[in-house]
Amino acid sequence: MPLLSVQDLRVEFATADEPVVAVDDVSFSVGEGEFVGVVGESGCGKSTMLFALARLLSPPAEITGGSVEFRGQNLVTMTEKQLNVLRWRDFSVVMQSAMNALNPVASIGAQFADAIAAHAKYTKAQTAERSVEVLKLVGIDPVHLKSYPHQLSGGMRQRAMIAMALLFTPDLVIMDEPTSALDVVAQRALMVQIRQLQAQLGFAVIFVTHDMSLVSHFSDQLLVMYAGQVVEAGPTRTVFDDPQHPYSRGLLDAFPSIRGPRVPLVGIPGSPPDLARPPAGCRFQPRCPVAEAECDTSRPALFPVGPAHSRCLLNAPKPSAEEVHHG
Repeated sequence: MPLLSVQDLRVEFATADEPVVAVDDVSFSVGEGEFVGVVGESGCGKSTMLFALARLLSPPAEITGGSVEFRGQNLVTMTEKQLNVLRWRDFSVVMQSAMNALNPVASIGAQFADAIAAHAKYTKAQTAERSVEVLKLVGIDPVHLKSYPHQLSGGMRQRAMIAMALLFTPDLVIMDEPTSALDVVAQRALMVQIRQLQAQLGFAVIFVTHDMSLVSHFSDQLLVMYAGQVVEAGPTRTVFDDPQHPYSRGLLDAFPSIRGPRVPLVGIPGSPPDLARPPAGCRFQPRCPVAEAECDTSRPALFPVGPAHSRCLLNAPKPSAEEVHHG
């Protein structure tokens, strides 16, 4: 049984007119200790999906369909009280900007102590001991428990957030673009560290980013999202080596390769559709270089392609000769 199983998750934003569907029937699962990357442009529903998984959405956004089963329990139907038992202890969340997520007027140690006090009955000595342990885990000198967020560099703040997420050694850590404020060297160092901690402690990770190259060497599975939908999903190496969806190919072409010949970078023309008025057929059709006439009107399903799935009519199973003959 997977650690986390998401089925047909749907998130809508209430507006004065029709509700806007920001996450449109997304399904995937995460196994024990697995690293799942979620990629796509800004505004394609990645963070909204992630907040829905952790039940951290606030109005006007709400989950209007589907289930999120964590160890067989449906998080969508849980009360806040039931969720609080699981949060931090069984799954935790690392937010995008550590500066905003950390309290600027409390020391790192005080914030760790608050998180521990909310979820466990530790003595003062146990709290101090655990706080030192997790800071050492992420390579920060425990002397910084006395520091305030503004006294730490961006990379250290982000690692402090990860340390906080590991206070109770949860089974799942959900990360929302945790490296977006860091330079390339710090990003790489943080990714390597997350992977090492994962190997050491065995937790699973859902990692949201708009940077394809960041997850290429670190994730096991990859979900590519566009306009609220998963347009491609599969083992990371498969998606990188042989992307099936035109959008995945476009994302890959938009990032420079460190090795190999220099090739011009190609952006994806246009911008994602307005989710209040998505295209009738394939959502990527207005920007797609290989669109055909039927893409205007037919909404593609996620079709299996080898070990991956792609939401593209070009990947639809071809009718067999027999079916064509009888048709």
